[in-house]
Amino acid sequence: MTVPLAATDFHADLDLALRLADAADEQSLPRFDAADLEVSLKADHSHVTDADLATEQAIRDILHAERPDDGILGEEFGAEGVTSRQWIIDPIDGTANFLRGVPLWGTMIALAVDGVPQVGVVSMPALGRRWWASAGDGSWTATSDGARRLSVSTVDSLDEASVSFQSISQWAQAGKTPELLALAERVWRDRAYGDIFSYMLLAEGRIDMVAEFDVKEYDIAAAVPIVREAGGRMTAFDGTETLSALSALATNGILHDSFLSLFRDLPRA
Repeated sequence: MTVPLAATDFHADLDLALRLADAADEQSLPRFDAADLEVSLKADHSHVTDADLATEQAIRDILHAERPDDGILGEEFGAEGVTSRQWIIDPIDGTANFLRGVPLWGTMIALAVDGVPQVGVVSMPALGRRWWASAGDGSWTATSDGARRLSVSTVDSLDEASVSFQSISQWAQAGKTPELLALAERVWRDRAYGDIFSYMLLAEGRIDMVAEFDVKEYDIAAAVPIVREAGGRMTAFDGTETLSALSALATNGILHDSFLSLFRDLPRA
């Protein structure tokens, strides 16, 4: 999840990603907390709603028209086209929240070049919030006073760190319960804010670490540029630089190696 040495101008791609987020919000927000929301189970027993499908389709329609040579990877309709320039989409991250009327959900849109996310947009319309970043241009959020540049925290001690672990069951299913308990005992504050919102809190400097398991590329790709451009660091749980390791560890950068050491140095049965 590192930035290639050769700088590239992603301004036009970011502009497009922001318009894609506008189109997504137009589909998703009217269906939020709707009495007639259609919900079904996918093969993996996760939920999908009519809003998930309509939102991803709206994004794909624009990409097909404006970027026909780019590839697409989306949660609901899979992959198509090239992978050298690939738009990675999670139409509604936090579908469980969405279908229960909890406003902590959002659309995630990323552009990855040769597997590295270089543009990221996260829109959480039920909260009236949006975040975005592109390589070399910083990480930003919209406020009532205009765009505000983001910066991760400067916390440099695990004893003072505030972290989001996503869910106990997720860590347990990954066989990481000892790591979770060690984390809770070591840091100042542990909470499960959940889903994409945790990464945005990290980029804003409000928490200092996010870690989760059983994640696909579309679950985390948009967060990578936003965290990175805010000064943070994002890897897999074992420290490898990849989107496909099914885990994510995002930190303020200062504490990244300390968290990796905490997990690595645990006594093993």
